[in-house]
Amino acid sequence: MANHDLNGQWILVTGAARRIGAAICKTLHGAGANIAVHYRGSESEASRLCRSLNDQRPDSAFAFRADITATAGIGEFIDRVIRKTGRLDALINNASTFYPTPIDTITEEQWDDLVGTNFKAPLFIASAAAPHLRRTRGVIINMIDIHARRPLEDHPIYGPAKAALAMLTLSLARDLGPEIRVNGVAPGAILWPESA
Repeated sequence: MANHDLNGQWILVTGAARRIGAAICKTLHGAGANIAVHYRGSESEASRLCRSLNDQRPDSAFAFRADITATAGIGEFIDRVIRKTGRLDALINNASTFYPTPIDTITEEQWDDLVGTNFKAPLFIASAAAPHLRRTRGVIINMIDIHARRPLEDHPIYGPAKAALAMLTLSLARDLGPEIRVNGVAPGAILWPESA
């Protein structure tokens, strides 16, 4: 990151209020980027993160609430980001739900949630953000997972949803390049969610 000049660039990070999302925001902000912090239910954490970043550099971070599984509202969500930031240089699709769904207990609600956050939302957010990213020759980064290729016991929805995101990444790279660069990142060993 130190070799890249991110000064003045605006980066939207979904699921940014806690854990990996917050770490991504802090790292990119430290490299000079401005951050659009997306959250769904973690309002206090998102506000606290923005305050911390703005204490370091005023007006360099703003929080945006959206339920990204509700595709009808994604266009308006991206419009709100652009109205506040004026531009978009990168999108990091980090938001994710993750929990076990043993095969004999799976519900359609779990399917909608896990596929919605890990596959559907990144697709529709990328679609809404693409016109803005084309103008800046921007970047999309999708947060994938080793379990897109190696199944995790009792997670028969999560792993396939991440596998779909991996293929989506390849598809978007083909369809949006060379104006927009699209990559997938599997972050490696991390602390699991608090409830695990």
